[in-house]
Amino acid sequence: MKKVLTIAGSDCSGGAGIQADIKTMTAHKVYAMSAITALTAQNTTGVYGVLESTSEFLEQQLDCIFKDIFPDAIKIGMVSSISLIDVIVKKLKEYNAQNIVVDPVMFSTSGHALMCSDAMDTLKNKLIPLADIITPNISEAEALCGFSIENTEQMLEAAKVISSLLNGSVLIKGGHLTDSADDLLYIDGKVTWFNGEKIDNPNTHGTGCTLSSAIASNLALGFNMNDSVKNAKSYITGALKANLDLGAGSGPLNHCFNIII
Repeated sequence: MKKVLTIAGSDCSGGAGIQADIKTMTAHKVYAMSAITALTAQNTTGVYGVLESTSEFLEQQLDCIFKDIFPDAIKIGMVSSISLIDVIVKKLKEYNAQNIVVDPVMFSTSGHALMCSDAMDTLKNKLIPLADIITPNISEAEALCGFSIENTEQMLEAAKVISSLLNGSVLIKGGHLTDSADDLLYIDGKVTWFNGEKIDNPNTHGTGCTLSSAIASNLALGFNMNDSVKNAKSYITGALKANLDLGAGSGPLNHCFNIII
């Protein structure tokens, strides 16, 4: 069985963070492991509290995982501070980690800031360069490239700028655009558009976590980057189309829609 590690925050309501990651990985029939960067008090209506892990405890978690059950791929989500990013970078290098997917989580679906403002440079200069792929949404891509993105042409320009930060691939998710849900994959100057339909479902809590975990799962299973993104897009489309409707706000996806019970 292939093994995938998520390094991210916990969502007590189960829709995003490590809970979404573990469900997604299980649906892909890989073995899921987690190193928790923060506990959050949140639900479908918003984030109400964050309790950050200490860097020492995160380091202990990562050592326990890498020394015993070495992951075939790693997804990195919510990392809110410089000290936590530094620990992750240190351990990824120490253990020569492979198939690294970085989802640069800066804001929750409800708009709550999930990263300290002074951590952005550390994310850009230390963690992102280690990634095989990063998966920013429009607002995250804007923060990384430094200009507004309102259409697909600007998505492409942003991808070119962001790609200079790393040797890997850039996937800019276009779901927040008004006129499409197209995603742009940029690999070594090669552009691939994944045309997505706008699914009439307001319940999108945890979509970014889910997509990045699906990509990591596919990489662990041996698919190349293009096919991993393609497969992950297909999976999240199915999870959205399942039309799960839980909670009073933006509800979670049905991560297990493809599991026959």
